[in-house]
Amino acid sequence: MSTLTLAIVVVFIIGYAGIALESVTRVNKAAVALFMFVVCWSLYMIAPEAYVPGASGMDSTTLLATINGIIEKHLGSTATTLFFLMGAMTIVEIVDQNGGFNFVRTALKTKSKRKLMWRIVFLTFILSAILDNMTSSIVMVMVLRKLVADRHDRLTFASLVIIAANSGGAFSPIGDVTTIMLWNKGLITSQGVITEIFIPSLVSVVIPALILEFTLKGNLTAPDDAVVAEAQDFSSLQRKIIFFIGVGGLCFVPIFRYITNLPPFIGILLVLSVLWIVIEVFYRNLHSVKGGMSRRVSNVLRKIDMSTILFFLGILMAVSCLEEVGVLEAAGKWLNQVSGGNHYIVTGAIGIISSIVDNVPLVAGCMGMYTNLVGDFACDGLFWQLLAYCAGVGGSILIIGSAAGVVVMGLEKISFGWYMKHISWLALIGYFAGMLCYFAINTMLRGYQL
Repeated sequence: MSTLTLAIVVVFIIGYAGIALESVTRVNKAAVALFMFVVCWSLYMIAPEAYVPGASGMDSTTLLATINGIIEKHLGSTATTLFFLMGAMTIVEIVDQNGGFNFVRTALKTKSKRKLMWRIVFLTFILSAILDNMTSSIVMVMVLRKLVADRHDRLTFASLVIIAANSGGAFSPIGDVTTIMLWNKGLITSQGVITEIFIPSLVSVVIPALILEFTLKGNLTAPDDAVVAEAQDFSSLQRKIIFFIGVGGLCFVPIFRYITNLPPFIGILLVLSVLWIVIEVFYRNLHSVKGGMSRRVSNVLRKIDMSTILFFLGILMAVSCLEEVGVLEAAGKWLNQVSGGNHYIVTGAIGIISSIVDNVPLVAGCMGMYTNLVGDFACDGLFWQLLAYCAGVGGSILIIGSAAGVVVMGLEKISFGWYMKHISWLALIGYFAGMLCYFAINTMLRGYQL
């Protein structure tokens, strides 16, 4: 590893530590992530020719154009995630502001903390397989705000939402960015990943929930009426229309992507535009309604948490710099060597690493490393199925290890330290329990085939 590459890694580690210690330093994680992103790429620009293939034969103008193209490629990939996130957050906020979640709240409402926990866990698990883990987390956090007043209880439930969302996304070909990547590449099939990963994914969330159940005692305290009051601007039918266009539209996004082959963020923007038009039509005769104007989409857009968006920008672009200098690929090769080719060790370690850095470049690096697609590396082979599980579920171990975790962290202001102290060990137990479950299922299937 060159001195420059080492410097980039050190900056990333220091920046990551700053993010992890936000509750101690009192410095917003978005500011640290943006600083880390800029410094990493500035170091890269000191000697870019060391990382650009064929740079020795380029003149300075061509080299600069090539580097700009590399950065813009990573920025474009990051922007698709950011626009998807902004669109999904806006849609859910619109539905919430206009009373769309009220009948869902009524359906889930219970005084028992334990009953609510299981309802939230299973609903999130299934919803994240249909939508995706990030969107499902946003929806469920909004529902939780309608049901739970006590902050500590709500943080606990929200943390379980993260685990359930990541576990639910791992067994679905459209539930997580990494499974979509593997599915599109032909490394897993819908039937294969659902058949063999569903039970391990379920185990990975049920085990933490069972342990946490013993800490939940007593009944829930409902939020004040002012917090959960229904939007009086619209009729019950109109509120349900808003809900089904918003949430139903989110469910339609994977279908839109399949039909058009366009990126998911375009589908999200389609749903947002349709919902926006419907809201405008509903409100056109309600300008005089008190409080109504504050729930118009143009005003809701001002409430989007930009610090979360900027944090995503910083962390994803910093990780892309690590990818560009070859650190992630080198780490993958090193893992393969020290593990002696044991797929459980390699994928298990990748899952742990994915709780620290973004799982997308990790999975992309693995897809580029293993090109001999035979045996365990064939379509629906053991390696790719384990990778789908580990990269998805492993993101729950730390709160910044997944899109779902970062979103919930921003919405509920959960600190990195609180999550690590109360939830990380539960997610880790569930993670290894799911891997053990997959090992048992795989062994039985192999035995049956023999």
